[in-house]
Parts: sequence; C-alpha cells; structure tokens
Amino acid sequence: MILVLTSDGDEHADRVVKSVTAAGADVIVFDPASFPTDATLEIGHSGDGSTGRVLDHGGRRIALDELTALWYRRPRDPVAHPQVAGRDYVQEECRLMAEALWDSLDCLTIPAARPVIDRAASKPYQLELARQLGFELPATLITNDPESFLDFYDRHEGRVITKPVHGNRPEPDFGRFAAPVTPTDITYAGTLRLCPIIIQAYVPKRVELRVTVVGSAIFAAEIHSQVSNHTRYDWRHYDPGATPIRPHELPAEISRRCLELVERLGLTYGAIDLILTPDDRHVFLEINPNGQFLWIEDAAALPISAAIGELLMSGVK
Repeated sequence: MILVLTSDGDEHADRVVKSVTAAGADVIVFDPASFPTDATLEIGHSGDGSTGRVLDHGGRRIALDELTALWYRRPRDPVAHPQVAGRDYVQEECRLMAEALWDSLDCLTIPAARPVIDRAASKPYQLELARQLGFELPATLITNDPESFLDFYDRHEGRVITKPVHGNRPEPDFGRFAAPVTPTDITYAGTLRLCPIIIQAYVPKRVELRVTVVGSAIFAAEIHSQVSNHTRYDWRHYDPGATPIRPHELPAEISRRCLELVERLGLTYGAIDLILTPDDRHVFLEINPNGQFLWIEDAAALPISAAIGELLMSGVK
C-alpha cells in the first residue's frame, strides 16, 4: 500500500499514481489540508508496547503501519475549520501532530522524511557535502557583511551572482532567482547586514545540466540556456521557444558523485543542477530534494515518472 501526500491538482503525482495504479498497486492520495475538517488522524500506543497509526478519509480507514511506501510529494499544511475559535492555535496543533505521524512511519519514503528534506535543502550544507565528495564549486561567499561582499565583488571583477540561502520556500513577495549583481545593487550593499545572502563567482556555461536521481537510477539532461537572454543566468526563466533541452551522458565519475550526494543527504530522490563549462568542467550549483520533474521528462524524453513509480512499487528502503 502506497500513500502519496500532496495537494490537489498535482500533475506530477497524477502521472505517477496513474501508472502504479494501472500496475495493480493500492494507492491512497491524501492532501493534509483536509485535516482535521474532512479527515481523522490517530496515533495510538497500547499497553503492550505496540503502536497504531490511522488515517480515516473518504470513507476508508487506513492502517498506516501497513504502508510499504510513502511519497512526501508536496503536502499542504492542515487547515482548521473556518468557524473554529483560535484557528492559528488549532492549525499549529494539527500541523505538529500530522508531521509527527508522517515522520514516524517506518517505510520507504520518497524523497525522505520531512526533517531530512529540510536539512538537505540547506544550500550551505549541500555545498559543503558536495565539496567533500570532490565536486568543483564556484567561488562562493555566504555572508551578511557588506565589506566582505564588496571585497568578493572586486576580486571577481564584478562577475558575480547572488541567490538566497534557502530558496525552496520563498515568501510570496520576496521570491527570487539567481541574478547578476548590478552597479545599482552595489549602492545598496549596506543593507546586506540585515539578511545573509549567497554570492558566487559567475561560471562560464556551455550548457546547464539537470541531473535527476531516483533511487539508483540517474537521468541527465542538458539545457542550452545560453541561446536565450531569458535563461542566461538562471534557466528557471525557462523560454520554451528558444531553450533546447536534450538528454545528456554524464562521465562515470560525475554520475557516481551525484548518486553518492543523494545517498549522503539521506534522500531517495534529488534534482541536481550542474554547469558544464566551455572547457568541459562539471561545476556543482545545488540540489533540490523535491524538485519538479515533468518539464525535464517531457522535454528530454526521460522516464523519470516511471522510475519513481517503480521505486514506490518496490517498497525498498
């Protein structure tokens, strides 16, 4: 039995669920935002030392201890009934209970339990681990010291970019992509003291690489971001009419490092961003432990959804 935690309308989950259901798997898709109004969760500890965890939703009572796999895809937080008093308090209580339940399940989890995902999403942590594994990194500074920032900017002759320390959950009004530092930005360098930022030397690109790891399977695609001004600094400004994306064959050593990085982070899935330089060096940028995959699957004809489905079906931790 497989449980998929995600929000309604998740096309990524829908594609995988359709395939594993067709293969005969028992799949439950649950949006935690329906708890507690339309769903019940239970954690029970009996006097004999045993534990029972239950989800009651949609007319079905599900013994969660019988799960063979959990896909912690993109769940929303619980939402209290609109008429309940103290909604903020109620929602926090529900969130803490639900997270404790998901974190305690003893089954294969993709990409990992929530605390592991949170740690793996830390860019400073990723960079240090990637360095230990032998990846080449851009010259990088993480700081809130304006003078250190300006010194770094001067040493690299102004060819630097900035990115947030943790970019996977930006505030709605402050989300940002990697961007080059402009002369105007320099005039506001003093405000850096109020919030740290990642500054990296610009790395020349032949192509950018998205490497998706699913269990022990690896899928690489090259993104020809330099053909379009929209994607020159960050391919996530994706220009579908002008950005070719093709399958890419990684050198064996780079593949090994990608697999080891995902394993060392405690993940079963990861979307890794690399740069392939004009002189054929592979430079590590970051890893998203729960990154989207349909866009690269469809553009490069990579069977990522099928690999996720096979891993869920395997139930192998």
